[in-house]
Amino acid sequence: MTARIKAAIIGSGNIGTDLMIKMVKYPQNMELVAVVGIDEASEGLAMAREYGIETTHLGIDGLKGLAAYPQIDIVFDATSAYAHKVHDAVLRADGKQVVDLTPAAIGPFIIPPVNGDANLDQPNVNMVTCGGQATIPMVAAVSRVATVHYAEIVASVSSRSAGPGTRANIDEFTRTTAAAIEKVGGAAKGKAIIILNPAEPPMIMRDTVFTLSEGADEDRIRASVEEMVQKVQSYVPGYRLKQQVQFERYGDNDRLKIPGHGEFTGLKTSIFLEVEGAGDYLPSYSGNLDIMTAAAKATGERLAGKILSRKVAA
Repeated sequence: MTARIKAAIIGSGNIGTDLMIKMVKYPQNMELVAVVGIDEASEGLAMAREYGIETTHLGIDGLKGLAAYPQIDIVFDATSAYAHKVHDAVLRADGKQVVDLTPAAIGPFIIPPVNGDANLDQPNVNMVTCGGQATIPMVAAVSRVATVHYAEIVASVSSRSAGPGTRANIDEFTRTTAAAIEKVGGAAKGKAIIILNPAEPPMIMRDTVFTLSEGADEDRIRASVEEMVQKVQSYVPGYRLKQQVQFERYGDNDRLKIPGHGEFTGLKTSIFLEVEGAGDYLPSYSGNLDIMTAAAKATGERLAGKILSRKVAA
């Protein structure tokens, strides 16, 4: 049997459970050996036990008490930004690599198709937000062929797929996503907006990306965007352009005014996306949660691959 790196998940809610199922159904470099929650009766912990995975409902202290803990190299945290700060301190002290699915942003931001191989030696890497995972690849696609002065994203998700954790982290969502638009996406200035849509039947995740740039033509931007879409689809098959990329030019006689950022001349690019979930645990309309867990797994596989390489070399 191929050697795998042992991993654990903290958080037995929707995100943690969907990640668990992905790790069980599509194993690569990791073996999930523990799932941690705080509700003994949670569906996530019950499913983990059915899979034969060790569980605890005693939080981070319970994880440290599990027999498998010393052998665990990677821990995914799918709780909250507030709780993650406590978890990170404990796990860092014990030499675990942490993949953070909360907006805590303690470690460097990771967007798999943009900088997925960067920061693999860091003790903590952050998966930004669902909106960031969906839209920052598009900002990066534009910025790699043009100078992006400003990028704004609007993530619209079904209110049914926004649980207590998502709702409690709205402020962190906007700040963290905006920061990652700049640091990873390459925009000089970034802004993020999230909309919880109460429509029935529930709508799938929709995202709009606006960039204001100069220094590249429309064909190069369109080709770069389409190439990046294919990279995201390699781990999120339901990720797709909703329509063709749109362009609009602004000159000195027709400047675009952006509140808080002044006037702009150049090329405005509008990119319209939708993200359909894989349906591993959550409904297909929960693409916002699916892209987070898929991106976290993709990142974990890279981390595990590097750990395996080090062990082989040793």
